[in-house]
Amino acid sequence: MSPATEKIDLPLEGMTCAGCAQTIESALSHADGVLKVSVNFPAETAHVEFFPSRTSVQALESVVEKSGYKVKHALASLDLKITGMTCASCVNNVEKALKTVPGVSAANVNLLTTLAAVTFDPVLATPDVLIAAVKKSGYSAELARAAELQSPSDDTEKHLAEAARRLWIAWGLTLPVAIIMFLHMTHLWMPHGMNMDWIETLLSLPVLAIAGAQTFEKGFKTTRHLAPNMDALIALGAAAAFITGPLKLAGMPIESFAAVAAMIMAFHLTGRYLEARARGRASQAIRRLLELGAKTARVEQMGQEIEIPIDQVKPGDMIIIRPGEKIPTDGQVFSGQSAVDESMATGEPLPVDKNPGDEVIGGTINTNGALKIRATKVGKDSFLAQVVRIVQEAQAAKVPIQAVADRITGVFVPIILALALATFLAWYLAPGAMGSLAEIAAPWLPWVPIDASPLSLAVFSAVSVLVIACPCAMGLATPTALMVGTGVGASQGILIRHGDTIQSMRDLKAICFDKTGTLTHGKPAVVGVAAESSSGPSVLGIAASAERVSEHPIAQAIVTAAAHEGLPLQDVTEFKAVPGKGVNAKIAGQWVLVGKEGYLKEQGVNTSALEVALDAYENQGFTTVLVAVDGIGIGSIAVADTIKPEAKEALVALRARGLHLAMITGDNERTARKVAADLGIDRVLANVLPEAKAEAVKQIAAEFGMVAMVGDGINDAAALAAADIGI
Repeated sequence: MSPATEKIDLPLEGMTCAGCAQTIESALSHADGVLKVSVNFPAETAHVEFFPSRTSVQALESVVEKSGYKVKHALASLDLKITGMTCASCVNNVEKALKTVPGVSAANVNLLTTLAAVTFDPVLATPDVLIAAVKKSGYSAELARAAELQSPSDDTEKHLAEAARRLWIAWGLTLPVAIIMFLHMTHLWMPHGMNMDWIETLLSLPVLAIAGAQTFEKGFKTTRHLAPNMDALIALGAAAAFITGPLKLAGMPIESFAAVAAMIMAFHLTGRYLEARARGRASQAIRRLLELGAKTARVEQMGQEIEIPIDQVKPGDMIIIRPGEKIPTDGQVFSGQSAVDESMATGEPLPVDKNPGDEVIGGTINTNGALKIRATKVGKDSFLAQVVRIVQEAQAAKVPIQAVADRITGVFVPIILALALATFLAWYLAPGAMGSLAEIAAPWLPWVPIDASPLSLAVFSAVSVLVIACPCAMGLATPTALMVGTGVGASQGILIRHGDTIQSMRDLKAICFDKTGTLTHGKPAVVGVAAESSSGPSVLGIAASAERVSEHPIAQAIVTAAAHEGLPLQDVTEFKAVPGKGVNAKIAGQWVLVGKEGYLKEQGVNTSALEVALDAYENQGFTTVLVAVDGIGIGSIAVADTIKPEAKEALVALRARGLHLAMITGDNERTARKVAADLGIDRVLANVLPEAKAEAVKQIAAEFGMVAMVGDGINDAAALAAADIGI
């Protein structure tokens, strides 16, 4: 049997002519183990078939380089789920292990998300090699699941429950002995006939052996791999303190610090519980985003509608969406007409009319008509999955200031171990000199047992160094702040894509805002009623009666306004909705039309009497519907997206911080000025086309300095990219 061969395409750089291609092809064809070679000059690629038993990809690259050219390395990236990390030193150990792998250009490990984001050359490294490197450093790793539309693992909840269990065990046994020890130390109560050493030792043993078992296990594992972490410090300190109990009971001249060992472990496990809660908050942020997606889809198969889980939907499937339902995944409208609420994705307050051929986004809401769509992007390729991915990447990122903490924590544990040993030797070998220092500090540290034996003092002092000198507060503060910030932001619709953005925000000088959907409320409301042949409330009441059975958001805004005015609604005997135009209803024997001007004209209604009010409303940027009864126009109703109340509060707060505020919008000058005046924004750029918004941002930046752009839709993409920070 002939040996198996492998084929590979090597991307090349440095070729300038066909002769270069011939040179590389000749060099590779003469290399040991190469069966066939074909170099494509236009594509800058070398297709090589070789025997992996006789050569390797690295050897082939070396042949290319010796011939005077280079192999281009297209970097890949992946996330590894790391288990076994407990402190900032663990993070440093895992990062070091990953960066030592040939081909790895970057490795960022986040303690709270337990994710390692690795950028590497897939030619030189593989996921299996990366996982093996992590395991060699004393931890476990596996490929993190891709961002798909499914809930995160329940591991976070399990870890939180386990951390809570260990916490209750530890404090349940530690608290009684701690109280007794405190009363004894402060001479408030001196127990007679009670052997405190036995009580402290017996109560402390299960705290360490049961609640603290995992800490000892991890501490031993990392020490065995010559990379001790915080667990190693805690385990060593608690063990050293605890062993004094049995030694004293055995008759040795040493004070018992067994109770101290239990307290060390109890406080340590309290910190672990708080960390588990922080991780839970991160998972909740992701879970809230995933809740925006549909769980099932109604797919058409062989003429029948079958409801299937969302993860079983494939590109090309025909999906039926009824009014009021979420659109399961990204797709293209095949048949039907409706208005879709896309505010979740684009921020646009008014629903967008959808017709055959239009694109729809998974997670958005179908409002008033039935649609059949063809699925185009599913699972990790969908819009919502990409949003989830952005949040995950932000939570796994590191801000620049964290590099300082990482450098310190990388050498912290070995230094503390050395200091603890030096402290032990100093107290044990020079008890007189150290005792003099302790006597000076006695007024402030009354619990130091100055009259204890040298061995007791040496153990007590070394344990204190091990426990108190904890790098976790420093190593966890920054990633915890980043995690909580990104998590809270995500739960409120703010997705922080890069961690360093948070640090850069402090240098902002100006913020530019888009108007529609950003500063405005996000849903339509009636802002004006103009009557021609009847009172205003009658116009609103008649329109609301006709629209009461419609599911269109504008219809609902009219019905809501009538209810707010306390207007009674009449029964509708006949009803017809024309998508994108309006409704036709029979009320009390009269035909009522409510809709756009063009629709009423199509139905033979003379709208000239309504044009003054119509022009006035539209000049203010309002969406206006006309109302007619039996072919006669009776009034106009203006609907608009009102300013968000919190927008005023936000802008006041930003202005108080000394930031310059500007509004860049594609709306007309009059509408833009009115909104800006209501919000107290002085700088207004109106009638700005999407492609010109980027230049407008640069103009503001040139005037004030670092600038952020706040936008809500695809039309703001260029401006968001042009700004120092895009929001």
